[in-house]
Amino acid sequence: MPGSQVPAVPVGQPSERDERRDDSAQEVALLLREVAPVVLGILVRRYGDFDAAEDAVQEAMLAAVTQWPDTGYPDNPRAWLLQVAQRRLIDSVRSEIARRSREATAALQDVPPADTDSAADDTLTLLLLCCHPALSPASAIAVTLRAVGGLTTEEIARAFLLPETTMAQRISRAKKRLAALPRPFAESAVAPEHWGPRLAPVLHVLYVMFTEGHTATGGSRLYRTDLAAEAIRLTRKVHRLLPDDPEVTGLLALMLLTDARRAARLGPSGELIPLAEQDRARWDRERAREGMVLATAAVEAGLGGPYRVQAAIAALHIRAPSAEKTDWERILLLYNVFERLSDNPMVSLNRAVAVAMVHGPAAGLESANGLADRLRGNHRLDAVRGHLYEMAGERAAAIESYTAAAHLTTSTPERDYLMLRAAKLRAS
Repeated sequence: MPGSQVPAVPVGQPSERDERRDDSAQEVALLLREVAPVVLGILVRRYGDFDAAEDAVQEAMLAAVTQWPDTGYPDNPRAWLLQVAQRRLIDSVRSEIARRSREATAALQDVPPADTDSAADDTLTLLLLCCHPALSPASAIAVTLRAVGGLTTEEIARAFLLPETTMAQRISRAKKRLAALPRPFAESAVAPEHWGPRLAPVLHVLYVMFTEGHTATGGSRLYRTDLAAEAIRLTRKVHRLLPDDPEVTGLLALMLLTDARRAARLGPSGELIPLAEQDRARWDRERAREGMVLATAAVEAGLGGPYRVQAAIAALHIRAPSAEKTDWERILLLYNVFERLSDNPMVSLNRAVAVAMVHGPAAGLESANGLADRLRGNHRLDAVRGHLYEMAGERAAAIESYTAAAHLTTSTPERDYLMLRAAKLRAS
């Protein structure tokens, strides 16, 4: 039409408004990761139906992702999500069972507004409640990572070194088992004196959450800062409740000592920098000191648990003034202890690196190659082989291993790092 001004936007190119909306949607997704477990914990604790509560929260999150980029954040995102999820839960109950509909409706009428100061504790409550003694430790860990950590089934499967279909079945069975229990979410069960068998899976969940946050197993980001920070926050809460438990103390120490190195793990262009090449002046010394104090306290109780041993290993790395002065002999001794405590092949793979640093790359390769069957298809085995072949001066084998690892990993930063190592060897 004459006189009209229509902005010229090339076909297939996103407009500035679309880009702003995409950025806003990403911000919403990050916020939902923080508040959704809290809301799920509130609903599960109040109404006891895990499956129905999770479905309701998922629907509320979908509504938030759809609406918030256009309408803006509500004044209280957590209360908004809780209100919408509660409505979805009531609608679901009404459509399925009239009796439960009446009970839920009556309950909702008596529910006071959410206490935002105490609501954050509901995430820890949900974590504890999901780790019910009726579930096997593996099932409790899997369903809790899904509900509390917000990890996808694929991410959980990678953490367990299992096929995704196997993990999906495990999570489904765990949910059905929880739903069949008469009162699986009694609040008295989350008092510290009643934790008992729940503590081990709780710590494992927090460990996997932090590990995935510190080094994401897939995607374009090396870090999932929100996930790592949430794992540390929850572990601090557990430590405040159980300050004398050496494994709780050891886990918190391990997280802090590992997170202290975070700023030095990426270069100016976002490239991954291995531990041996990091600028140690960029390490967070305040966080490292706190971790060292906790690690010392944990190890004083002995080396009878995996988190204490890992904290001791992390402390030796932090204490070393340079990569060349790392006490690899003591680290290898600690890995020997760790391997006796754990049947995880990743422990044995890390031990293979320590073997190489003490006894030479040939000895390390022998240890790593013995894990071929247990780590088939896992990129970390080929990545370690590439590193050890490079140490041994076997360039062709190192290039082959680095390239194989790059093709297997689903993490873009790790893939780029591995391809860069291979390219440098080809050019040398």
